Amino acid sequence: MKLGISSYTYTWSVGVPGSEPREPWDEMKLLQKAVELEVDCLQIADNLPLHSMKEKRLLKLKQKAAEARIELEVGARGMTPEMLHRYIGITSLLGSSMLRFVIDGPRFTPSVTEVIEIVKAVTPELKDQGIRLAIENHDRLLAREFLEIVEGSHSPNVGICLDSVNSMGAGEGIETITTILAPHTFNLHVKDFLAERHPHMMGFTIEGRPVGRGQLPLAWMLEQLGPQCQSAILESWTPPEERIEKTMAKEADWAIESINYLKNNHFH
Repeated sequence: MKLGISSYTYTWSVGVPGSEPREPWDEMKLLQKAVELEVDCLQIADNLPLHSMKEKRLLKLKQKAAEARIELEVGARGMTPEMLHRYIGITSLLGSSMLRFVIDGPRFTPSVTEVIEIVKAVTPELKDQGIRLAIENHDRLLAREFLEIVEGSHSPNVGICLDSVNSMGAGEGIETITTILAPHTFNLHVKDFLAERHPHMMGFTIEGRPVGRGQLPLAWMLEQLGPQCQSAILESWTPPEERIEKTMAKEADWAIESINYLKNNHFH
């Protein structure tokens, strides 16, 4: 299994709406970080939308990544038929075999049945292009609904991007989502966290932590994954500081600490 980073490893640096840095990071800065951290791959997700880039820019990214021996993975959001078809083309153009998709988008929250029909329509194209579609578990749907989508596609090219924390928003814990979805997982999002009860005892806060300093049972999760899981991608929920510059520095420090932890303990 390959180890990589994402545009969501450096979310604040790429730019959170309303808190953008003066010079937001682009795909070349992320590629530079992947080289510095000596990881295998870079996943560029929907917070740095590839479909907004001209073909010349995409081809330059492909060339520079190849020179650096960094594999590219593509990420997108809003899995309408049009967007899915468009991103299969982008994935193919970049020479990538991994397309991670979050189903929901602005004013787009399809039913499970609708998603199955959208995916089934492109399974021949996925097969022809040698692309794996990894659908990410997110807040709205339950693990068994994601399983229904994968099984309903009847394609070995359709699977899961297993995010370690997202499904807490749907009321499901790590053991549940991993047990149900691990056999179909193509891509793992490694995101550590800490759940702390408020001092008044009325509820919890779930907050990001560097990998190895939270409650993520990563060793157990990795044991559940099969050989079809191609990559593990570091993502971070970095709590912001009072200034964006300090937040970016913290985010960068967390990335270094997390990747070092992963290399020393899980990806030798």
